[in-house]
Amino acid sequence: MKNFDIYVDSSANLTEQMIADCGIKVISYVCTCDGKEVICYNGTPFSEAAKEFYGAMSRGADVSTSLISEDRIKETFEKSLAQGNDVLMITISSQVSGTNHQANLAAEELRRKYPERKIFISDSANSGFGEGLLAVRAANLRGMGEDIDTCYAWLENNKFRLNSYFTVADLKYLKKGGRISSAVAIAGTLLNIKPILKADGNGKISMCGKVRGRKKSVAELADCYKTYAVFPEGQTVAISHCNCEEEALALADMVRELGARDVVIEYFDIVSGAHVGPGSLGIFFMGKDRRGAERPAEKKAEGKAARAENRA
Repeated sequence: MKNFDIYVDSSANLTEQMIADCGIKVISYVCTCDGKEVICYNGTPFSEAAKEFYGAMSRGADVSTSLISEDRIKETFEKSLAQGNDVLMITISSQVSGTNHQANLAAEELRRKYPERKIFISDSANSGFGEGLLAVRAANLRGMGEDIDTCYAWLENNKFRLNSYFTVADLKYLKKGGRISSAVAIAGTLLNIKPILKADGNGKISMCGKVRGRKKSVAELADCYKTYAVFPEGQTVAISHCNCEEEALALADMVRELGARDVVIEYFDIVSGAHVGPGSLGIFFMGKDRRGAERPAEKKAEGKAARAENRA
């Protein structure tokens, strides 16, 4: 059986321990903060860099993100291919970033140069730990002796079972990214409405509910786990946050009470966090297929929002 390397982009949000334990290779995004380049992952703990980045955002810093270029992906892959290893890369959703397209362009060219090697690019249809937990599963399969074809097939068959839900503290970042209108952002801020968002069945980020108040929005994330997790007592749950560790810890306690065996907490990866802003909080877990019809808990959340607005 041929050896193969597993790659992710740094949106995967994996902790240093996960990267080391699973032997996963990371291609980093580069963001800018007030004109200064920020390497999203450089092989060392990024919590301090993330804390500083989100602190700067809170103070009004101008931040921006960019794609990982085809050339950089190609150069990185070639290190594995030249050593005789095949390549499997899991990327952020193609519906929120062009990085998957860049990776496919790089793979197409390298397949011609290395016809004896296999190169697979898997679109996670997710972001953050929604990408990272899939990579961990693929690495675990590799560790059990499965080949690259089996790992790629597992990813394609199971990626829509990786559920991700998150909420934000400040609606202006969603407005800036075009995910909500200015009118909705203003009304939501005045009414203290907090959105619940998810990676949907198309790999896009969509709003699936609204509640009034931050405390309720955190509890709603736990309720999403309760409703949609499959075998909740036997899996790893990941929680990411943008400088709101206390609420991340509270959410972790809630899902442990619901049976979660292992909970990982980490700062939001910088490239995703730049689009949702300080105070954002997300939860990621294996659950029901995201391509199903509208879910009961999402209808319930919409009902709560309507009642809250009617009382305002």
